[in-house]
Amino acid sequence: MTVWQAIVYGIVQGLTEFLPVSSSAHLLIVPWLLGWDSPGLAFDAALHLGTLVAVIVYFWRELIGMVMALPGAIARPAATLHSRGSEDFLGRLALLIILGTIPGLIAGLLGQDFIDELYHPVGVSPDRVIVAVAVALIALALLLYWAERVARHVRDLESLTVRDAAIIGLAQAAALIPGVSRSGSTITAGLFRGLERADAARFSFLLGSPIIAAAGAKGLLDVLTSGLDAAQLGIFAIGLATSAVAGFAAIWGLIRYLQRASTTVFIVYRVVLGLVLLALVAVR
Repeated sequence: MTVWQAIVYGIVQGLTEFLPVSSSAHLLIVPWLLGWDSPGLAFDAALHLGTLVAVIVYFWRELIGMVMALPGAIARPAATLHSRGSEDFLGRLALLIILGTIPGLIAGLLGQDFIDELYHPVGVSPDRVIVAVAVALIALALLLYWAERVARHVRDLESLTVRDAAIIGLAQAAALIPGVSRSGSTITAGLFRGLERADAARFSFLLGSPIIAAAGAKGLLDVLTSGLDAAQLGIFAIGLATSAVAGFAAIWGLIRYLQRASTTVFIVYRVVLGLVLLALVAVR
């Protein structure tokens, strides 16, 4: 892998991890379109460390507050979860994130190897994978369009309930499928639950941080135990740094964008990209 490829992959990962367009899909599409070798699962997972850095930098106040509030929330979980006072908000948010993370962790433990084999097949034409990705891109776009049509956009983060966290957490589990998108599925579920768009995005990013951290830690372990030389480690570091910068820009930009606009541009992008991919496969 060249430095240029690491930069491109870092930008793609950083932007698409948080925009509702699927990072895993784009990390399959880019090498397919450009004729590059796949970055590999270790590099793919290591890029998650960059996006984790972006989450930590952007949400550092909330994250520190939740860490500090978590012991008290764990000591009285029922009272914290049913409280609607602002003084218990960060503790309640921490518990809801833990609850919402469980479905994704279970899905990852049980289904990650199957998904990897299905979407990173050995000796099989990648066109089949691209078709599956295109279908997932279009399917989630239609679901997001439906959510926009029926959503009330009246609730904020402080109104989140256990049911909300469970439903949005289940939606996050579906993001194992390339083309679905972690942020896309969780923002869509948040909209169905009546959240304002920007608050749906904020909870999506916070909810995704534990799983992003787990993926990044696994990637880092794979990298450190794979015997890479200094030059290769440097390329991985460049990709990580690039994904961190791009990820921060994506978080900052999307939250501000959703404060004044809908997700229509992403719905259109997903449908157009899916149709273009199907057309390219058809003419190859």
